[in-house]
Amino acid sequence: MAILDKHKVIEKNATLLMVLSLAVVTVGGVVEIAPLFYLENTIEDVEGVRPYTPLELEGRNIYIREGCYVCHSQMIRPMRDEVERYGHYSLAAESQYDHPFQWGSKRTGPDLARVGGRYSDEWHVDHLTDPQAVVPESIMPKYAFLADRMIDGEYIEDVMRANVAVGVPYSEEDLENAVADFRAQADPDSDSEGLQARYGSESRWKSPPVNVRNFDGKPGISEMDALIAYLQMLGTLVDFSTFTPDASR
Repeated sequence: MAILDKHKVIEKNATLLMVLSLAVVTVGGVVEIAPLFYLENTIEDVEGVRPYTPLELEGRNIYIREGCYVCHSQMIRPMRDEVERYGHYSLAAESQYDHPFQWGSKRTGPDLARVGGRYSDEWHVDHLTDPQAVVPESIMPKYAFLADRMIDGEYIEDVMRANVAVGVPYSEEDLENAVADFRAQADPDSDSEGLQARYGSESRWKSPPVNVRNFDGKPGISEMDALIAYLQMLGTLVDFSTFTPDASR
């Protein structure tokens, strides 16, 4: 009872309650935040995770421009129902080159963190062209116009340099070859050795081979090509059959 009586004093004194609440929040904040200042990096480096290729980066910008993130999140939480439906829970490292990241909590459509390789390019073309023809109950708008908007990567180096300014580690070689890599990824007949050397399994990232093909099946490079190139790499960079979390973090 003595303890309850003392607590009653705190409850009845608004000023004392506010001061003590502030003290508790301050101590808790220091305990949580202070250790971060002694870590070189709060994100565990994971083999395979790399920055986007020029074509994928353009596709990501189109994804954001068209508001796809409003209905689709890219963050699988470590809960059984999410993991069983979407795949391995998302790692912080998978979003370390995202500016802005595509996390979220509202899902009008499914989470896309592991959509890469789950469907064929033809499926994506059909789905983007007429979503209801593929998923009758879908309320997704049609994006058929993307196939008619041709792009040549003229400004992709500038976009990549903007990403460098916020911490994405593109090298000077990456930047100098931005336009060539942009065009090579969408042309299966092109010489893509340089692209693979910069972003694939032989690169410093040790990532899976870059998808190189005509994504929309039509001549030229369209916004549809870029968007599908982006979607087809989501969640494919980390080999979860060999991945082991760093227990020291």
